[in-house]
Amino acid sequence: MAKLTSEQLACVTSRAKSIRRHIVSMVTGAKSGHPGGSLSATDILATLYFAEMNVDPKRPDAPDRDRFVLSKGHAAPVLYATLAEKGFFSKEEFSGLRKIDSMLQGHPDMKGTPGVDMSTGSLGQGISAACGMALAAKVDGKQHRIFALLGDGELEEGQVWEAAMFAAHYKLANLTAFVDFNGLQIDGKITDVLSPLPIPEKWQAFGWNVLQIDGHDIPAIYDAIQTAKACKDKPTVIVATTVKGKGVCQMENVADWHGKAPSQEECDLFLSEMAEED
Repeated sequence: MAKLTSEQLACVTSRAKSIRRHIVSMVTGAKSGHPGGSLSATDILATLYFAEMNVDPKRPDAPDRDRFVLSKGHAAPVLYATLAEKGFFSKEEFSGLRKIDSMLQGHPDMKGTPGVDMSTGSLGQGISAACGMALAAKVDGKQHRIFALLGDGELEEGQVWEAAMFAAHYKLANLTAFVDFNGLQIDGKITDVLSPLPIPEKWQAFGWNVLQIDGHDIPAIYDAIQTAKACKDKPTVIVATTVKGKGVCQMENVADWHGKAPSQEECDLFLSEMAEED
């Protein structure tokens, strides 16, 4: 099984730091958006795009590319920041986040944004679309893989579990889903709103290969992906324990930052503190 090299680790770590800065700046400029769950998912996307996935910014529609579906579409800032870091479009586009006629809308738009493989926003629909992509690839005998990221609050949607049954029934081993398990959603703790616990046991009961990791441990993320690729008879879900607002001390584990933009003063402070940690 492939191991993450020291060069890859250094690259992913550096990119993750840049992505977090972009998220904070982007949401501040838009005066709206979802920073908390974007920051919690940063290490996962950085690992996928800079150490694992077969994608090429020069060929964004290549038929043999791996696909990524951001099922929790409100975390669009982390996807946009990652795609720009990868070279799919200029970072100058960040200033247009959530503005009319911008390529960076509040939720991902596959028709308007290079590198976005599926338009998402309504929770539960992203993982369903990912299942369709995986089945199509399997039927066509293609070797590319499908990755999806769900929020833990998203698991409260019934459509997620319909998709889970579908993927297990059709043995979609080319599908790997991540659950961003930060324990918080817009209204507070997931256990107070509508508890989806126990998460690993539920996915196992639905017929999935289940892995559990620290979602900020880059080598662990990479190793889990390799383990998922080695599983040939069922889809894999990687339950990644994360921290809402990871990387910004004042945002960490605070549900209020799920969908609130920092003020310019807060942004300057956050970016300064993040720079000091480098």
